[in-house]
Amino acid sequence: MLYGIATAITALLLAALLSALLRVLALRLGLVDRRRRARPLPLLGGLAVVLSTCLVAAAGSWTGTAPLGDGVGRLLAAGAAVALLGTAADVWRLKTPFLFVGTALAAACVVPYDETGPVAGIAAVVWIACVAAAFRGLDHADGLAGTVGVLTAFGVGACAAAEVMDDLAVLLSVLAAALTGFLMHNWHPARVAFGSGGSLFTGFVLASTALLTRTGYDTVSTVAVLFALTATASADAVLVLVSRKLAGRPLLRRGPDHLAHRLRRLGPTPPGATVLLGLGTFAAVLVGVLVHTGWVGPKAVAWVAGAAMVAVLGLLRVPAYAPRRPTEPGNARAQSPLPGTRTQSRLPGTREQSRPPGTRGQTRVPGTRGRPEERTARGLPAGGAPRARAEASGGGAPPRARAGASGARPRGEPFWGILRAQGQSAAGAPRGRIPYDAEAGGLGVSGVQTPRRQLEYPPPPPRQSTSPQVRAPLRIRDG
Repeated sequence: MLYGIATAITALLLAALLSALLRVLALRLGLVDRRRRARPLPLLGGLAVVLSTCLVAAAGSWTGTAPLGDGVGRLLAAGAAVALLGTAADVWRLKTPFLFVGTALAAACVVPYDETGPVAGIAAVVWIACVAAAFRGLDHADGLAGTVGVLTAFGVGACAAAEVMDDLAVLLSVLAAALTGFLMHNWHPARVAFGSGGSLFTGFVLASTALLTRTGYDTVSTVAVLFALTATASADAVLVLVSRKLAGRPLLRRGPDHLAHRLRRLGPTPPGATVLLGLGTFAAVLVGVLVHTGWVGPKAVAWVAGAAMVAVLGLLRVPAYAPRRPTEPGNARAQSPLPGTRTQSRLPGTREQSRPPGTRGQTRVPGTRGRPEERTARGLPAGGAPRARAEASGGGAPPRARAGASGARPRGEPFWGILRAQGQSAAGAPRGRIPYDAEAGGLGVSGVQTPRRQLEYPPPPPRQSTSPQVRAPLRIRDG
């Protein structure tokens, strides 16, 4: 008894001290929660819980006052590996599927297959990984993950004590004390966040110990007790997945759609929302402990499931996603069609007529459609080119060629070269100038208009002041 109190106090103080130190380290390294732009939080707070739990439990086993069994030692080592994986996710932004697979591999080393069987063992591995991921999702509000973790740890510890599993009971009491010390810095307004490392470690240890305490019981009562012990995390996960599926959003995309987010939209303050969820967690855990100890039957868990379902369905009606802004008519962009629809560019039942390559956009000359013999019968040349038709009809060269013969600038000849050449050949005109041609209407030889002479206006007279005070000094100065 005294050892349990001493270990709990040690874990609490050590977690509080490490949370303060790791907060400074996280700020130095820039490891902050970037989702909260208004108030970024360091992400190494959960690592203080991991270190406190592991160090105190290892010290008790090393001194012999509270030796850990082989299964508990393996569980603690697997939990530490999961915590390292979560910390790596905080540093390098690892994807959620990678974290789920890593947690499942760690859970595979903890499940007792000789007592559960292969099929139930695989289901237990998946369940442990899901509970750990759900606890990671509870880190969306200040103090929520720590509060739910403390209450769940006390409940699972009570179940372990009822089964005379002293090593599990000591481990869970140390975990609850470490979470309490962490809550000193994580309660609203939080100074440090839980992070993926601490949340995955807490969910993994709680789910694994709850499974070990229910080993050997029937399947129905085991499922009922395990659901009651993790009802809050399960309800939050179901609410998030269903709401994102109905809204058409990616399932793994984060957003303000968790339990605490929706409760705050109904009016409670952030601490008030955490307290309400804590009360719900306490009620569900209490039912799970009573069912495990045999005080009530497994049917009592139906009340917990019904309350969770009502809460999820009710909170689904609370808007969580901001509506899309309507696009202005003057600044509208081409929006993509809705999923499952197509944009029709032609009338139904018609086909798009294909054109020969290189003929798109060309206009057809009137009277040239048909075969060569038909054009000959109409009195038109057999060739379809404009130059051939013009020469065959006696019109001479095309307009462009006739324009070139009249002195226009040949194609490819620079404009200033023509001016220089015409200036040299003009009689009586200086080099580089174009003589005035009256017949061309003021145009030079090349048809270029001569620049007109600008009119010279006399400068405006200087302004004279009518004030005698100004004219007197000037008169004296000028003599």
